[in-house]
Amino acid sequence: MEHNLLISKITQQYNEKLPFVIFSFPESDSLKVFLQKSGKLHTVEKLSENGFVFAPFDYKDSAYYIPENDSEIYQTELLKNDFDLISFPVPKDIKEKNKYIKLIDKTVETIKKRKANKIVISRYKDFELQRFSIEKLIERLFLSYPNAFRYIWYHPIIGLWCGATPETLVQIENNSFKTMALAGTQPFSNREHVHWGPKELDEQQLVTDAITNSLQKVTSVLKVSNPHTYQAGSLLHLRTDIEGVLKNGKATLSTIAAALHPTPAVCGSPQKFAKEFILENEAYNREFYTGFLGPILENGNSASLMVNLRCMKIDGNNARVFVGGGITLGSQSHEEWNETQNKMQTMLQVLQPML
Repeated sequence: MEHNLLISKITQQYNEKLPFVIFSFPESDSLKVFLQKSGKLHTVEKLSENGFVFAPFDYKDSAYYIPENDSEIYQTELLKNDFDLISFPVPKDIKEKNKYIKLIDKTVETIKKRKANKIVISRYKDFELQRFSIEKLIERLFLSYPNAFRYIWYHPIIGLWCGATPETLVQIENNSFKTMALAGTQPFSNREHVHWGPKELDEQQLVTDAITNSLQKVTSVLKVSNPHTYQAGSLLHLRTDIEGVLKNGKATLSTIAAALHPTPAVCGSPQKFAKEFILENEAYNREFYTGFLGPILENGNSASLMVNLRCMKIDGNNARVFVGGGITLGSQSHEEWNETQNKMQTMLQVLQPML
């Protein structure tokens, strides 16, 4: 479908409060759109139905869903439009900063007692929008971060969520799968002179080990790359690629998702303790931040599930931006605060004309 015609159909869908999802894969100039025909809130337990899944951080075998069989499906090429991504100064909030640093210090003390190796701590910040436009959001989000998985999900009961995530939970094609370990963050300045310190290297190895251990029971072949620097927008990360072959009859998309989610990159290690610590200490509901999402095809034999990072929730004239970071024994609280400030820019640069 012609691009402008499709954007006007999406706008009409949004104005009529009907569910939809728009998404684009990394390095793709193509937009795919599911416009749900009914206002029903669909849920799915087994990830074996064709459609687009949207699961929360505290996933317990049930996720929300926009099914193919209740949707009009369209595809279009992105129209290019040059604009500058301008950093938006995040207002300083000493009370907010002190609260986050206090939680980081508590987290480090917990790790010192050898109760965990890593715990991911997050926060959110609300921004008032002056002139929200679904058309402007689509344009800026999908053109700003071409090497990320970009999406906009809307349901009148769930709300409007969007993001540009660098992290794959799992990609499956028949019996083959791909995933990644992603940890360590620094602002992009010059890729030729990137230095990763012991804290980032240790955290990356910890994440890689935890993921490969969780996959041992359901894979017959497992290949792990060396860590390498990966650029996601204005940030650099350490990334290790993991791929292999699933055991026949022992692995479905549901079992793989359950084994991997929440990953050490968004939760911590050991997973059970880290998740309990997060739910007890963060003092807010992450909702779908650090959950997973993506299209499911061929009844679960083909899928691309992504971790919901670099995302925000838009409710009326309020945008809630979510950020976080992995805390380990070597974490410095003020550096961790600065890292979350840097991560906030991904969504703020999208919102910039509306702030």
